[in-house]
This record gives sequence, C-alpha cells and structure tokens, in this order.
Amino acid sequence: MLYEDLKIVTKTLGFLTIEDFAKYIGVKPSDILEWESKDEIPYTVSLIIHLLKGEKELPNTTLDNVIEECLPLASLLEEASSFPHKLEDMFLLQKELNDSTNGKNWELGINKYNKEINWLRCIHMEVAELIDSAPWKHWKNIAAEPDMNNIHVELVDIWHFLMSYILQETNVPKAVSLVNTHCIYEALEDVDVKIMIKESEKLSYIALAIETGNMPSFSGIERFIDQFFRTCKIAGLSFNWLQKLYIGKNCLNQFRQDNGYKEGTYIKIWGTQEDNVVMVEILDTLDNVDFDTLYKKLDKAYSKFK
Repeated sequence: MLYEDLKIVTKTLGFLTIEDFAKYIGVKPSDILEWESKDEIPYTVSLIIHLLKGEKELPNTTLDNVIEECLPLASLLEEASSFPHKLEDMFLLQKELNDSTNGKNWELGINKYNKEINWLRCIHMEVAELIDSAPWKHWKNIAAEPDMNNIHVELVDIWHFLMSYILQETNVPKAVSLVNTHCIYEALEDVDVKIMIKESEKLSYIALAIETGNMPSFSGIERFIDQFFRTCKIAGLSFNWLQKLYIGKNCLNQFRQDNGYKEGTYIKIWGTQEDNVVMVEILDTLDNVDFDTLYKKLDKAYSKFK
C-alpha cells in the first residue's frame, strides 16, 4: 500500500488524520515520516487496516514476505533486552560525573562553587552547536556537506545534559523506566538534513517552554525524551552507537576535569584536531568500550601536546 492510499483509507475508517490512526495502533510519529519519505506502508500496517475494514482476504503477499519484514523487528527487540542495563550504567556514570564535577546535592541547582546550574540552557546551547555542524546558512558554504560525526557527538552532549536534567527531577530507577521504551528504534540510513535540523530545534523549543514556565517540568521531561530519540533516529544515530559515544564522551569529560578544564589550562585542540575527534577515532578502534582503557589511550594521546 502507498502512503497516499493510506490517507484515504484511514478517513474511511473514521480517523481524522494519519497521526490519529498511528496513535491508535501504537506507531510513533517518526515512523510516519519514514512511510511518507518512502511512499510505502509496511505490510503489518496494511494487515491491520484490512482487519479493521473487516475484509476476509489478506493483502496479496506471501508468508516469506511477512517473515522478512518481521525479522528486523525481532532482532531489534532481542537487542533491546540489554537497553535497561545500558541505560542504568549511563545514568549512574552521569550521576558520578556530576557528583565529581559539581559536588554533592548538585540536584538543587547549585554547584560546589556556588555557581547556578541550568541544564535547560545547556541543552539549548548544544542544539545550536549541532545545527552549526550542518550547512544551514543561506549565505555561506551552501553546498557544504553536514559533519555527521560531529552532529552525533553533539547529540551525545545533549544526552549528557538531558540525563542530568532528568536526574535533577527524579532518580536513576525512575529515569531508566521513563527512557527505556524510547530506545527501541531503527536509525535512518538516509539522513534528510532539513528535517534533522527542524527536529533538533524542537529540543530547544521544549527547553525554552519549560524555562519560561509555559510547560510543566515533568511533562517536559517526557516530551524531551521522545523528541531526543526521534532526533537521533532521523540523524542516523542508533542507540548502541549513542551508548558507545556516551561512554567515550563521559570518559573525555572526566579526563578534561582531571587536566585543568575548569581552571582554563586544558588544551582542547590536539595538534590539528579537537579532542572530540580524537576520542571518536580511538572509539573506532575498540570493539568494546571500557572506561579505564579509553582513559589511558586519551592520556597517551594528550601527553604529546602538554
């Protein structure tokens, strides 16, 4: 079934919009974008439509087609069984980093130097850096390619601050339960830069809405989580690579703190490359990311530029 056909069929079934139909069958808005871009509806959705219409004959296909379509989902669900453990590890690492960097009780919004902590502003600023990694300017470098590696790193930076904001409002077990189901998605291989920019900007809108009192904090967290992973999917960043990059960036953040980042003596450009780039290059050489091993490799690379 084509996407255009779906528009007509859903209305005959009593749904005002495709979004209403998607919500009814438990499909995320990001999936609708993918259907529209491909102008094709998954067989399983076609099957649901036929069942709702009360038709006895199933859509014209074979059992092999059904199995082929369901296998990626089955594989993703099997992989997702490890997500709660990975999420817990990330939230615990983030809490440990915040305790070390900001001192105990940072959740109250003040660090050990009596400096105000504003995670919402942090998210807003990181979104700006993400957008600057894409050729959005109409007056400069209009034919440039987006720096997808750095965009993924900026998403990880946003994830650091989003986790911190979630932990400020709740605790680790609750945080894991809030995020867990949102991690099950397939990252797009073909990234539409315009859509990616628009979706990332929505993270700023949510941050500003909460900051200005136009959105309650807890409902804002739920919106944040959903929009963040929607942006990751559209940007081609899988949850597993997000987790790997997060451990890498968490390690780098700790490394920065240990080498004078707060005092202003840390060297961020290593030769001709930013430390983020060096960290990603090291990650590419590791099958399994281990904090201690990565820290040692960063220390060895940095020692050349001290």
